[in-house]
Amino acid sequence: MLLHDNATPHTARKTKQKLASLGWTILPHPPYSPDLAPSDFKLFRSLGNALRDQVFDAEEDVRMFIDEFFMSRTSGFFVRGFTCLTERWDEVIELEGEYLLD
Repeated sequence: MLLHDNATPHTARKTKQKLASLGWTILPHPPYSPDLAPSDFKLFRSLGNALRDQVFDAEEDVRMFIDEFFMSRTSGFFVRGFTCLTERWDEVIELEGEYLLD
């Protein structure tokens, strides 16, 4: 299964054909739904918080920081992120695209 937004590259005919040939199920994404923006989910929010106030002198420093960030997270961290995404998707679909009241 794949959840992506309705950006043009994601909804292009070639993209749809490729995903269909791979047998992937595309989960519906209401148009303009900020409630399902990937940047709002656990991983990106946590990474953003970790990057806050960081200053890097070289690209290699950034790479090392990111590697350390991912290595420091337990498998439970990622499982919770997927669980939250699934629950949020269910809520958005039930509300037929109306905004959630966090």
